[in-house]
Amino acid sequence: MPTRHNSFDCLDYQIILALHKNARASASEIARQIGANERTVRKRIEHLVQSGAMRLTAILEPSAFGYVTAADIFLEVEPQHEEEVLKKLMAMPMVTYVAFGQGTQEVSIEARFKDNDELREFIRHGLPSLPGVTVTRYTLVPRILRNIDEWLPPPEDFVSADY
Repeated sequence: MPTRHNSFDCLDYQIILALHKNARASASEIARQIGANERTVRKRIEHLVQSGAMRLTAILEPSAFGYVTAADIFLEVEPQHEEEVLKKLMAMPMVTYVAFGQGTQEVSIEARFKDNDELREFIRHGLPSLPGVTVTRYTLVPRILRNIDEWLPPPEDFVSADY
């Protein structure tokens, strides 16, 4: 995970906003939109990516592939099995998010399924078959209102121009 950088300025913010609106926009198109030099825009995009502040990737819509059921699932994982369980969870195609919880044995996951029967099977049989895993609770997520791909830092985080 990248560390906090203070080297992003208003030009970086404008570039990020332009890419956020249209990730396929070229550096020349962005330069025209924001009134900057194309070469500068290209270098700034490269810096944002290389610094780890931004990733350029395709974001898929699960429902377009038939994954219409989402659930947040909370687990307790015995410490001696943690590494093995985390690897297995991250390799599961239905698991979209894995994070440690506040407690020492807590793990939080988000998973997507084509229907409620798949979810039920996963919670009743798939997860409990992992060594040292207990499902503590889960909740259906009928609609995600805001996802990580929509997040932006506030404009005041872009004030420094020292590279």
